[in-house]
Amino acid sequence: MRTAQLILASFIFVLGGAVWAADVISLTELAKPGRVLMLRHANAPGIGDPPNFKLDDCSTQRNLDAAGRAQAQALGRRLAQAGVREARVYSSQWCRCLETARLLNLGPVTPQPALNSFFARSGQRETTLVALRSFLAGLPTSGPPVIVVTHQFTINAFTSEGTASGGGSVFELNGSGAPRLLGAIKPD
Repeated sequence: MRTAQLILASFIFVLGGAVWAADVISLTELAKPGRVLMLRHANAPGIGDPPNFKLDDCSTQRNLDAAGRAQAQALGRRLAQAGVREARVYSSQWCRCLETARLLNLGPVTPQPALNSFFARSGQRETTLVALRSFLAGLPTSGPPVIVVTHQFTINAFTSEGTASGGGSVFELNGSGAPRLLGAIKPD
C-alpha cells in the first residue's frame, strides 16, 4: 500500500503539482473581506513523511529547506505589499506547515487539525474533508483575510486541482463548507 501511495504522490508531484485549472488572480483579492487563501506549505524536499514520524517531533518529519523558508518569507512580503498586513492564520499540525505559516509573518498561527494531511492514512480522508468544510463554514463571511496552510493531498481533495509548494487557491467565504473559488496564486 505504501509503495502505491508513493507512486501516486510522485505522479501528482511531477505531472500535476504545478497544474492549475483556476485562473491566476492578483494577491490584492485576498485583502478583501471574507477571503481565504488555502496555501500549500513551502518547499520541503521529498514525499510524505518517514515511517514512524511523530507530529510533536519535527526531527522525525519532512521539513522546509532553505529554499522553502525563503519562499514562505517572500510570499509573506508579497501578501503584505498587496494589502494583507494582518490575517487570521491557521495551519496543519505538521512542522512544515507551521513553519510556513509563521514565516509569512502575517499574524499568530493557530494549529488546526482539519488541515492535517491524510497521505498514507487514506481512511482519514473523508473525516478530514468534513472537518475542513465545517471549519470553513464557521469563518465569518465579512471578516479579515484568512490564510490556511495545508498539504498537497488536502488541497487536491478539496479543489480537484494540483498546486506547487508555496502556491494556493483563493476563495470567497459564503457561510458554507463550499466557499466560491476565485482563482489561484502561484508560488515564488
